[in-house]
Amino acid sequence: MKLFILRKSAAIAAAAVTVLSAALGIACGGMARAQAVRPPVIVVDAGHGGVDAGVRGKNSGVKESDVNLAVARKLAGYFNQAGFAAVLTRKSNGGLYGLPVKGFKLRDMNARRDVIERCAADMVISVHQNAFADGTRRGAQVFFYPGKENGRRLAECIQRSLNGTALGDGKQALAGDYFMLRCTDAPSVVVECGFLSNAEDEELLLSEEGKAQAAYAIFAGAAEYFSG
Repeated sequence: MKLFILRKSAAIAAAAVTVLSAALGIACGGMARAQAVRPPVIVVDAGHGGVDAGVRGKNSGVKESDVNLAVARKLAGYFNQAGFAAVLTRKSNGGLYGLPVKGFKLRDMNARRDVIERCAADMVISVHQNAFADGTRRGAQVFFYPGKENGRRLAECIQRSLNGTALGDGKQALAGDYFMLRCTDAPSVVVECGFLSNAEDEELLLSEEGKAQAAYAIFAGAAEYFSG
């Protein structure tokens, strides 16, 4: 654990240098005065919420929405520590749909898109958990929208990073048709951190260390994308 913390601190410091370079590039073509420079804005989306619990843990019954929020908060913290500007779409266990009546899911998704547009996001990362009838299937999986080259590169960076953790299973980034990938031109990915239907993944994602390592791996992959 101590080694993980030391490596994490060093990588966050290195990412801070990347942030400065990226910010200079974003501000008016990289030739702006210092006061006009802004850090890259990262929207971190905790999937589901409120009456929409998502999938549930096979053994614990934990709600996907709760795991998503915990990982998203840690991920936003890593970005902020490195000097990025992280924005959470969902900050509580509730959804973004208002009243849970007909059409709530569409309202929820549109509210997430509105957050992305209001803050002029430079990157969007939507955090989820997976499930499958076959309990042996496991491992983190990252999705990008087909045809979006920036999303594909981001997904590949994050997938490689996650594959180096206990949640890795040698997977490759895949194309997927999801709202959070379609609703923005910014590099965007959906990250399924693991399978709550798999006992090993579920145990990892229920632990604070497992959530922290998942969040940090996502952060490290995103930082690699900016440095590329």
